[in-house]
Amino acid sequence: MNNKILNINSNLLIILLLLFFTSYVNCSESNSQTEEEQLKGFVGQHGFLSVKGVSLVDQQGDALMLRGVSLGWHNWWSEFYNKETVAWLKTDWNANLIRAAIGVDPDGAYIDNPQKAMQCLYTVVDAAIENDMYVIIDWHSHTIKKEEAIAFFIQVATKYKDYPNIIYEIFNEPEEQSWADVKAYSEELIKTIRQIDKKNIILVGCPHWDQDIHLVADDPIQGYENIMYTVHFYAATHKQYLRDRTDYALKKGIPVFISECASMEATGNGPIDHTSWQEWLDWMEANKISWVTWSVSSKDETCSMVKDASSPLTGWTDNDLKPWGRIVKRTLKEYNGR
Repeated sequence: MNNKILNINSNLLIILLLLFFTSYVNCSESNSQTEEEQLKGFVGQHGFLSVKGVSLVDQQGDALMLRGVSLGWHNWWSEFYNKETVAWLKTDWNANLIRAAIGVDPDGAYIDNPQKAMQCLYTVVDAAIENDMYVIIDWHSHTIKKEEAIAFFIQVATKYKDYPNIIYEIFNEPEEQSWADVKAYSEELIKTIRQIDKKNIILVGCPHWDQDIHLVADDPIQGYENIMYTVHFYAATHKQYLRDRTDYALKKGIPVFISECASMEATGNGPIDHTSWQEWLDWMEANKISWVTWSVSSKDETCSMVKDASSPLTGWTDNDLKPWGRIVKRTLKEYNGR
């Protein structure tokens, strides 16, 4: 009898030890995976992005929201095109995306001074890669400059095609051009980029400052993958009607990316509309639509986030920021920290 009891107790002890060891190994593997993911960082975890249905998805096929900030026009605010500013926006503001707005048409912009434009762009893109952020390479123009755009994107796609961080925005805000004209231009640019970079996301603009997404929905570009369409909003001007247009596009299978937005009037000035801004935030979260706020600059207008040119280029306290800058910082820390 005693031998039977001893055998039972021995067997029970062995089973308990095996269960404990298995549990310990599983926990260790789980902790190791978590630590490994943390070491990888944001882009390291999510990798090359793609489009599935209307959703932006990561390399695992999971829906992903990017939330970040745009630098101002490089030709006017080149002082912010430095690696320290990019690093600060990542570490202090918790941005996982930055947009390099490479001006095209004004004095001192790309057409006038391409060397400066490319230097500014490369500094920001390289800093984004170093800080494990996604980065939008934005051809920041309101007019069609097809040949210049083709040359620009051949250069940047050749340099960065192997990096998962890259997103191409091929036309910032068409103004008076028809969708037929914007579509034809975009098809040429997409064809050019895809000959070099087969998979990174390409953002396509739509007419009237990226407002007429409903026109795109009725006649989208065909034959290419990983294409998304941009909508821009300024919350004090653009209200429910623009969300309705975008909902219409989403229902028709059009993937949308908010590559520029802010909380004041479309002029970039006027009071901040906190209520409308929150309505837009709630809508973007509900639809898992990525967004970029405008802009890191020090112009005397509501949408510029930094107080003045004498402010430091990094290490900003709230005293260095305008109200909109403080809102963006707080929003990014909250939403990207979830």
